[in-house]
Amino acid sequence: MRGFMALALLAGALLLGGTAKAATDVKMTGDVRIHGNWFSKTNYTGWNGDGSQTGDPFTVWERFRLRTDFIANENLKFRLGIRVNNGVWGDGTFKVDNPAVVIDVYQAYLQFKWPGTDVEFTVGRQPFTVAHSSFFGGSSIVLDSEAAAAMFSLPLIKDTLSFTGGFMRLLDSNKDFDKTTRQVPDEFDGYYLSLPVTVEGFGAIPWALLAVAGRDADYAGTSVGGGGLYSNTLAQTLFSAGQYALEPFGVRNGQNVFLWAGGAFEVTALDPFKFYADLIYGGGNLSDRAHNKRQGWFLDFAAEYTGFDALTPQVAFWWSTGEDDSLRNGSERMPQIVSAWGPSTSFLFDTDQAFVNNTMGVNAVGTWGFSASLNSVSFLPDLKHRLTFAYAHGTNSAKGLRAANALLGAGTYYQMGRDLADSEYVIGVNLDNTYNIYENLALMANLGWSHGEFDSSVWGRRFVNQAKSGDAFLVAVGLQYKF
Repeated sequence: MRGFMALALLAGALLLGGTAKAATDVKMTGDVRIHGNWFSKTNYTGWNGDGSQTGDPFTVWERFRLRTDFIANENLKFRLGIRVNNGVWGDGTFKVDNPAVVIDVYQAYLQFKWPGTDVEFTVGRQPFTVAHSSFFGGSSIVLDSEAAAAMFSLPLIKDTLSFTGGFMRLLDSNKDFDKTTRQVPDEFDGYYLSLPVTVEGFGAIPWALLAVAGRDADYAGTSVGGGGLYSNTLAQTLFSAGQYALEPFGVRNGQNVFLWAGGAFEVTALDPFKFYADLIYGGGNLSDRAHNKRQGWFLDFAAEYTGFDALTPQVAFWWSTGEDDSLRNGSERMPQIVSAWGPSTSFLFDTDQAFVNNTMGVNAVGTWGFSASLNSVSFLPDLKHRLTFAYAHGTNSAKGLRAANALLGAGTYYQMGRDLADSEYVIGVNLDNTYNIYENLALMANLGWSHGEFDSSVWGRRFVNQAKSGDAFLVAVGLQYKF
């Protein structure tokens, strides 16, 4: 570790030395958030997804992010982002006297324009999201994360039409050498294209993401966001339950293709009325065994009125295909990679909340539902509120979920509260409050409540009776500093 710190200091000295010689501008931005969560009945039971552990009712979380841009000129820069990512007070970096070092690099990319053109390249570990309408958390239900990628953006008609695309390597489990002299397909790669179109009062982004999933990549060992406090791995978000529950287990093909295609739409021509929508198809493993196939649809629609000074009313609706009653024909849910979707920052979904681990983690894929919100409510200077109600009803066959649970165990693949049967629903209400102490320092107090009705024939009496013993309730209070 001392050697690593010495190398880091040497690298910093070299960069600073380079700054003096090349007249590189160095700009730093970042954020700090510290908050306490009082959370009763996480995951509707107070347990983890498979019911083997109990959640603490009170936890203090802290996160620090620092982004440094090394700017040679307006056409060339490098960004380095480091972080202490969502640590718990009393553990790791925040342990008394003998803290562990958990600083990691989460962004490291070169960005430049080809000389004499407006074609921009971004190469390295960078923030990436599939095209989506800006209403639903400003994030994609398919993929929204940092990824190692080589992307480009090509303007075709200034301020009207552009072309974006590139390659990303999401997994390479064995790195540069496989474990034996036999080469195995341990990569998970993606290829992305989009065609953003913007005219006065209207915007549309048709897009497609093609991924090649190698059989030997470590999907089960790769945890991803979007699932709140539930277990959430690529094995669950990408593949069918039948792939793990039915013989022969696993995939037949060394590599399988996944394809997502869709469009994101925004209409502002009727301002102050604004409308948003997404339509997405996704499927994969379609040339593999029947029980390994997974494909489905997802759509959402939202409207808001921005003509009031003191508040912004918002409504939204979504629908997704769900599982049918058989495992043998695969899955009817749209596959996902890393989801970060949610309407009006609803307490039900893990989306763009200011704080971490303070949602119910419901999976919108396999549900239909609606939300209503009063956003940006402000009657006093520097004080804002958001009140959101959301209802989600399952579209997954109870028989299909029950069959998977009988073979795999409840909470192993499907998890109560995260995955909803067509006999189940959840409702959630949250009140989010923000007071700006200074321009860059905010005090936040967020309240959340959720109730779920669950099917004991799917999950068993133990889980359902535990959920019936009380509703989920959250109080999250903390500070956020941006610089």
